[in-house]
Amino acid sequence: MDDALPPGLYVVATPIGNLSDISPRAADTLRGADRILAEDKRVSAKLLAHVGAKASMSTYHDHSSEAERESIVARLGEQAIVLISDAGTPLISDPGYKLVRDARAAGHNVHTVPGPCAAIAALTLAGLPTDRFLFLGFLPAKAKARSDAIAEVAGVRATLVLYESGPRLGDALDALATGFGERDAAVVREISKLHEECVTGSLSELARRYAEAPPKGEIVIVIGKPQAAQAASDSELDAALDDALTRLSASRAAAEVAEQLNVPRKRVYARALERSK
Repeated sequence: MDDALPPGLYVVATPIGNLSDISPRAADTLRGADRILAEDKRVSAKLLAHVGAKASMSTYHDHSSEAERESIVARLGEQAIVLISDAGTPLISDPGYKLVRDARAAGHNVHTVPGPCAAIAALTLAGLPTDRFLFLGFLPAKAKARSDAIAEVAGVRATLVLYESGPRLGDALDALATGFGERDAAVVREISKLHEECVTGSLSELARRYAEAPPKGEIVIVIGKPQAAQAASDSELDAALDDALTRLSASRAAAEVAEQLNVPRKRVYARALERSK
């Protein structure tokens, strides 16, 4: 028989696909819980049966009310309550941070039981730099909001990781190719399952591949860092300055060209003074 858990909130990572990925500690925590909070009880029931956990389940997700959250927090002083998501690590594009915040504010213990995470697993498969990465969650569904979100991170010099659904994959890749240009990328799906797949290529190549044949299931897109811009040559700088100087003072022309060519303003201004004489 499993030992009873001390009261508090336990944030437990669950398998992404293969149930064998459940850690012994996670299984013990599920079996020792007084109550389990799940996004979808039908999905989580399979995992609980697999590990032999018999605690009652309650639904907790993005649409859970503040009153429900307060009720959970009120029981943490006497019960061990486990928070899980349908798959992977809770709070990573899943509900839960408000519950963790409120539990801590009320003085209750909060424990993490780490394990699978689709974003991290995809990074290990993609073959792209992992020294610096930014997780973006899901892109907005509407085209304008999606393009704005892409533009916001276009200059970030890090590998980007985001989640997407199968039906939206083609449109998302097309928008990413338009906003980012020809960056290396990977589409990762069915992680840890029998038909695990990682398809690599440029964003436009991947957009064409999935335009007519959207895959099923949840997807992770991994996008490489932007390529370093080549420094503008003297001839390119002079041509841009000659045009700007027909309309602007040397100072304003230098400011315009420096921004246009991504060149230090000091260099451009010195060149502008020479060209204006």
